[in-house]
Amino acid sequence: MFVSINYSTDVAEQYNQLANQLDALLTGEKNKYANLSNASALLNQFFDRINWVGFYLMDGDDELVLGPFQGLPACIRIPLGKGVCGASAKQKETIIVPDVNAFPGHIVCDAASQSEIVVPLLKDGVLHGVLDIDSPELDRFTEDDQKGLEQFVSILMKHI
Repeated sequence: MFVSINYSTDVAEQYNQLANQLDALLTGEKNKYANLSNASALLNQFFDRINWVGFYLMDGDDELVLGPFQGLPACIRIPLGKGVCGASAKQKETIIVPDVNAFPGHIVCDAASQSEIVVPLLKDGVLHGVLDIDSPELDRFTEDDQKGLEQFVSILMKHI
């Protein structure tokens, strides 16, 4: 079922291959948690130089709760507007943080994390949660990652 990602191609093509792989993987399955679990595993395999990838899901109107992930145990609940995940959820926008230690109100779940990208999970304008990826390197994530992950989330939300 899986075709390996061709890393000799440009970044946009790598993300296209990843999105196609996700779509094939999730087609026919309607269980949200199964699909989020496989999505986090797929991203964990795709990325190098990361230490955590997973989802925080809306719980009520003002809080995110830990969902499927790959990595060390994580913070369980995050209020909207707090930390990078809460800020991304509240703003309904992707946030790239080159240095988490410089982000006001950053919530430390893993002291090894140095940079982060968070992408909101939106469907028909409704916030369902966020995709969160941490790296032990400063300035790990780029605008290419943002575009590729927003494409990935767009495919994911068709299956949620």
